Amino acid sequence: MKRRTLWITALAAAMVFLAVGLVQAKDAGEVVPGPEEARPPDVGNYLIGKGDTLEIYVWREPELTRQTQVRLDGMISLPLLDDIQAAGHTPMELKKEIQNRLSEYLESPVVSVIVTGSANNKYYMVGEVNSPGEQDLIKDLTVLQALARAGGLTEWANKKRIVILRRENGVEKRMVVNYNDILHGKSPEQNIYIHPNDTIVVP
Repeated sequence: MKRRTLWITALAAAMVFLAVGLVQAKDAGEVVPGPEEARPPDVGNYLIGKGDTLEIYVWREPELTRQTQVRLDGMISLPLLDDIQAAGHTPMELKKEIQNRLSEYLESPVVSVIVTGSANNKYYMVGEVNSPGEQDLIKDLTVLQALARAGGLTEWANKKRIVILRRENGVEKRMVVNYNDILHGKSPEQNIYIHPNDTIVVP
């Protein structure tokens, strides 16, 4: 009977310890990356920002085709149309707006909008890497590649708890990845793609 009581007490203590650990993890807001995070950034949902460079192409209208930069007020200027709000819109939304306004002057205008330079296309390396700081984001960059571009990890780096900070819809998400598991192929889904303005923290 005494042995059974001790066993129940030990089990209860273990459950309390586990619960505390789960609460702490939840409070920290940390998640293990899943399939959603393993996908590359959705270029179609990219929001044009101030300072971005745009290529505006109007089919069969070379005098209207041009490269322009989004001003600090978020606007761009085009012939016939004057100022158009660009910042905060996707390239597809801006394309439709330009087409709609050009339809007052042209018959069935065909427009394409391409972001050729992004002022927001950056990510940040912090902590135990050999070259911390701001980095230019290239297409389909993974965590492992980002660490390599930063000169690799220092000898003091905690390889098991590398944190990627990402802000989505105004909420900060904390994703924890294990460098060794990625490197040795044990957990390839953790080798997630880096998004604009991500911060990679190596403790």
